[in-house]
Amino acid sequence: MVDNTVILTTLNEAWAAPDSVLDIFLESFRTGECTDGLLEHLVIVALDGKAYERCKSMHPHCYALKTEGVDFSQEKRFMTEDYLKMMWRRIDFLRVVLEMGYDFIFTDTDILWFRNPSLFFYPDGDFQIACDHYYGNPDDLGNSPNGGFNYARSSNRTIEFYKFWYESREKYPGKHDQDVLNFIKGDQHLRDISLVMKFLPTVNFGGLCEPSRDLNKVCTMHTNCCIGLTGKVNDLKVMLEDWRLYRACRPA
Repeated sequence: MVDNTVILTTLNEAWAAPDSVLDIFLESFRTGECTDGLLEHLVIVALDGKAYERCKSMHPHCYALKTEGVDFSQEKRFMTEDYLKMMWRRIDFLRVVLEMGYDFIFTDTDILWFRNPSLFFYPDGDFQIACDHYYGNPDDLGNSPNGGFNYARSSNRTIEFYKFWYESREKYPGKHDQDVLNFIKGDQHLRDISLVMKFLPTVNFGGLCEPSRDLNKVCTMHTNCCIGLTGKVNDLKVMLEDWRLYRACRPA
């Protein structure tokens, strides 16, 4: 974008298959309010060859992220060994994007975009993240962050934060990135580097864990708290249909 921000998502073959998550994700941009143009700034990061080929058939900006010796193509069930490898590969990749000088909005592909999230970000936040549960204060470390949607401004602070986040996986083996973030979000090291972390309210950035109840304010909706590809696809379709009905019923 003009402010050097790029939108990023990652997916594998299972999520890129026809009539699966990717199709619904892209459709949400086309049916949202002033979100269609954001597709110009979306880079889809494919984790395997078939996902990359599928991406190229649907979207102009695709990037093949290869990891030697690991097959990320099939559905990775929550908290399996390959799932954890996939999540941590993503964190390391996002650090590289920051080092290249780009700000980014990272979004899981199982998130529907209804409005431009940039309008809802805090002006003073280095790293801003959606929540499974939000308790009313964007600075409250008691909020439960969800790594599926976040915004980071490129700076020495955020680069160091992503390095620290990635390295902390060794201190907490067997934990995924979201759990480790919960462990480190109050760490003295983040205060030492003066990182400003903000938690995004679920009224704007909702999910199945804590849905936004206000269609006049909702920006994104995430199928968090839903395990399994089939369930996610069904829930995404239902939410997208609800959004279409809402838009159709609004006065002109």
